[in-house]
Amino acid sequence: MDPDDQLDRVYDDYGRLVFGKSKTGEALKQGKELMKKGQIDLSLLDQIVEALCAKMLLTFPDCTTKTIEELRKPKLEAWNRNKENHRAWLALNMMTEARAGFRAFNEGTKDDREIDFVALRQAIAAGEGWSDELTGRIQPRRKQ
Repeated sequence: MDPDDQLDRVYDDYGRLVFGKSKTGEALKQGKELMKKGQIDLSLLDQIVEALCAKMLLTFPDCTTKTIEELRKPKLEAWNRNKENHRAWLALNMMTEARAGFRAFNEGTKDDREIDFVALRQAIAAGEGWSDELTGRIQPRRKQ
């Protein structure tokens, strides 16, 4: 449960969905203050991961390998049926949207890692092609 989100009702007085939307005003401020006081304890997760790793360590390694291979078979078969298409798509995307997105994530601030999608769509609609200049122009604005 997130103190920043509206969870006490599903609809507002006008029938609009509000459940899960961010609170506003004083309620949002109080929720953020409460979140700052919280602590994350991953010790139980760490214990379970350690137990699973120990259990795998004590199993037959070839049986474990066979089990993993069997679990991966459907995924590998799907990849092999479509790999040429996937590779072509990935190659095209890495020169355009993904490239801009990865750059925004790596160079943007913690609070601002999104490219300017409006500027991107306007540039493409105006016939501009992908270029280093366009990619740079749609990056998040760095705070000085």
